Amino acid sequence: MIKVTKQFDFVVIGGGISGLCMAISAARNGVNTALVQNRSMLGGNASSEMRVHVNGAERGGNFRNALESGIIMEILMANKNVNPESSYHIWDTVLWEKAKFQENLELFLNTNAFDLVVEDNKITKVIAVQNTTEIEFTLEAKYFADTTGDGTISAMAGADFTIGHEARSTYNESLAPEEANNHVMGSSCLFSMKDAGVKSPFKRPEWAYEYTREMLGKRGIPELTHGYWWIELDGEISETEDIKTELMKYLYGVFDYIKNSDHFPKEQTENLVIDWISSIAGKRESRRVYGDYVLNQNDIDKSVRFADAVAYGGWTMDDHSVGGIKSINPQERGTIWHPINDIYTIPYRSIYSRNINNLYIGGRCFSASHMALSSARVMATGATMGQAAGVAVAIALRENISPREVGQKYIDELQQRLIRDDCYIPGIPARDDYDLVKKDQVTITASSSIPGGEATNINGDYARRVDDVQNCWISAEMTSDEWINIDFGKSISAREVVLRFDPNFSCTLIPTQSYRTRARQPIHMPLVLVKDYVLLCEKDGNVVKEIVVNDNFQRLNKLDVSGIDFDTLKVVVKSTYGDKHARIFDIRVYE
Repeated sequence: MIKVTKQFDFVVIGGGISGLCMAISAARNGVNTALVQNRSMLGGNASSEMRVHVNGAERGGNFRNALESGIIMEILMANKNVNPESSYHIWDTVLWEKAKFQENLELFLNTNAFDLVVEDNKITKVIAVQNTTEIEFTLEAKYFADTTGDGTISAMAGADFTIGHEARSTYNESLAPEEANNHVMGSSCLFSMKDAGVKSPFKRPEWAYEYTREMLGKRGIPELTHGYWWIELDGEISETEDIKTELMKYLYGVFDYIKNSDHFPKEQTENLVIDWISSIAGKRESRRVYGDYVLNQNDIDKSVRFADAVAYGGWTMDDHSVGGIKSINPQERGTIWHPINDIYTIPYRSIYSRNINNLYIGGRCFSASHMALSSARVMATGATMGQAAGVAVAIALRENISPREVGQKYIDELQQRLIRDDCYIPGIPARDDYDLVKKDQVTITASSSIPGGEATNINGDYARRVDDVQNCWISAEMTSDEWINIDFGKSISAREVVLRFDPNFSCTLIPTQSYRTRARQPIHMPLVLVKDYVLLCEKDGNVVKEIVVNDNFQRLNKLDVSGIDFDTLKVVVKSTYGDKHARIFDIRVYE
């Protein structure tokens, strides 16, 4: 076997959505990063192997203006642009290219980390084998991250962790059981169905379970295309393969119930066939690694804004039933949806290990109680935590300090850098000292605006709507080009102009097999997004630089304006994807 040793600043083990966003974030912030994934594609539960929705705080439109921005939005909008039909294989490619062609990032697919070395409570190296090449890699780094989902690297390193439900008294959580237990939310096998165009009889295999109306309880079968999260079982990590076998028995039993019972119209089922089944069981919960703070139910109930907030969540506390599909009860729904009132923040202290001093944590194994995890485990929430860790490690590397010390000494810098990287942190307003658009020193005008959408709204505390505050220039109804103009009153020299458009923060953009979910989102791009525009840099009334952008598909645009002097900057909006108003949240200019 070939053995290769490589040195990095940061090694991320686990290529799910959180690990991917963490690795990209670190690399973009100048950190020499490795991303190690034991599967042949990225995305974890969201990949074509499992096809779970990338849910987040906006909860399918149930929370207004709560969609996550930053890297996860960039990825989702890139996918929407090239993949309007929601092919999961194209989605795999979108995720792959984001990592594969990112500067400062080396991707190791099909690579399983099986050993590591810890010295003085720090990981110094991880040993992994790449199945396809038979190369054994020793990956040395100053910092590591566990985004494996199962917390595998943390457990191997001796990090403190827990499994199961805490007792109610542990964090005074009203929804926790009286006594602690080892039960976790279960793993699911999803599948898809399609109309074959011809009558397609189905006979249940002998190994599959018979499934009946009584067993279904109140579990829903809302559509005959994409099913069903409640085909779910819990168990130990060591039982994962046995759980997959059991889930297959139930899955075929459920399909038999759909095809051959009298509970569905024959015209809907007689041509129905199984089109795809998930390759492995998608897990919701296993180990949870202790950080310096454990997010808990009370934080979610109170919609806490932590002083060291770096991310946020908003998914309902979706506490899946112990026993999963084996729980036979006429009232069984498969989960209890404990409502929450508002989005909540996640503190920096919850995304690193409390006793392994160079280990970041991402995704569903971060520091949370069982009840808090029932909300914060969803992937878009994990993406925001991942991006935060990626920026934090850049600060740690620069200052030669531990993850803990970043929070103690540089939390303000971390938060502001995240905001500049297009993250939203509820309760933490933007304070962009580097932006040359000082609103008290420039004159901002526009071709038109609606009440509450004045031109001077740009570059506000938040680059999105918050409650009823627009924080956005919104033109009057477009009958021709609309523009917004910034007069600096003097000649300036700059490197970059950053524009933030409106992607509709109440809009679902996820890949999905579900026709119901597709109906809740635009076929192509969000209608409010600016599609075609021109950036004009002028000096003494003359255009010195013109940048024409057509078919824009991103909320965040960065434009190079280096090498010139100008005193006026104008953005001319030519068209949107269908909305009648031009909308811009930010126009920031950097030296």
